[in-house]
Amino acid sequence: MTASSVTTAFLVALIASSLLRLWLALRQMRHVAAHRAAVPAEFAAGIPLADHQKAADYSIAKTRLFLVELLADVLLTLALTLGGMLHWLDASLAAMLDGRGYAHGLALFAGFGLIGFGVGLPFALYRTFVLEARFGFNKMTPWLVVTDTLKQGLLAVVIGAPLLLAVLWLMAAMGDAWWFYVWLFWLGFNLLMLLLYPTLIAPLFNKFAPLEDAVLKARIEALLARCGFQASGLFVMDGSRRSAHGNAYFTGFGKARRIVFFDTLLDKLSHGEVEAVLAHELGHFKRHHVWKRVALLAGVSLALLWLIGQLIAEPGFYLGLGVATPSTAMALILFSIVLPLFSFPLAPLSSYLSRRHEFEADAYAAQQSSANELVAALVKLYRDNAATLTPDPLHSLFYDSHPPASVRTARLRAH
Repeated sequence: MTASSVTTAFLVALIASSLLRLWLALRQMRHVAAHRAAVPAEFAAGIPLADHQKAADYSIAKTRLFLVELLADVLLTLALTLGGMLHWLDASLAAMLDGRGYAHGLALFAGFGLIGFGVGLPFALYRTFVLEARFGFNKMTPWLVVTDTLKQGLLAVVIGAPLLLAVLWLMAAMGDAWWFYVWLFWLGFNLLMLLLYPTLIAPLFNKFAPLEDAVLKARIEALLARCGFQASGLFVMDGSRRSAHGNAYFTGFGKARRIVFFDTLLDKLSHGEVEAVLAHELGHFKRHHVWKRVALLAGVSLALLWLIGQLIAEPGFYLGLGVATPSTAMALILFSIVLPLFSFPLAPLSSYLSRRHEFEADAYAAQQSSANELVAALVKLYRDNAATLTPDPLHSLFYDSHPPASVRTARLRAH
């Protein structure tokens, strides 16, 4: 593996993936704008023209912001690699810390993360306080942004730093098979997070209160009994504190399973519609989608770690990406930069699997609840979340984990 061949492959992948993203974004804007003037016939009874046009404008505005972010991402990628920024950061930290030990690896990741955070912050602030606010969705305050950022930084130090230190130690101590031991550790960590996230981490950012609506609670408990699902509780989350968007989900496994409703969702849907939405979420559980995704993640992560194991000892891998001195931490960082460039063309495969799961969960909801109630709930959510009803099919194939609105509701109405 020569440095020149790595550089060439990197630049080809960067240009190709960027042009593909650009082409898909332009298709999306043209397609949504072309269908802005009229509500699709199947939704005309439930979504006014003004709401349909708001959704179109919202989609186009988000895509325009994406184009600016895409340019910034390309420039940052080039600056970090061929522009020498990572090489400079690596050499500076090595001189400051007297070598490339564990402290150097942690500092290198911290510096890399801070650079990404600094570049992404203006876009995040614009998205929240300009774009989301323009369309009536933002409920964030500057203080809430500050406190959320501080909490995320604290979690990165308390959880992320020990995790990274363990990975770096395994890479140094376990010989050529380090990638297998890192995989076992990473898999165990992810399973632990499934257990701990609902009760320890999520409450740091949102308040969770027991569901108090006795009539709705009784209806949900009857649904849970029909589905054979046991949960540790039914909770309402203060989603309205940050956004007007609504959702519902269940999280955790074993005795830690929780069912959570956004307060915004309960404000918008009838009891029957809430039941149907929850039946859909339970469909993911009954069809074992969570564990199928965990298994897929395990298989993909094992393959990727093996691939890093083949690259980590290749000087050309580092030199071809603008870094002179190999190290385990730098190998992980460089791989995290180049992987999205080569994997993006495979995005439709992930979307296909996710959509298949959504169809299966919809079918389960139609059996255990009401297909018509689920359709009614989805139409309200499409309307209130300003989700476009007319996405470009190819753009949707790459980016959307859920089926297009027209396809999804047509299948439900056929039940």
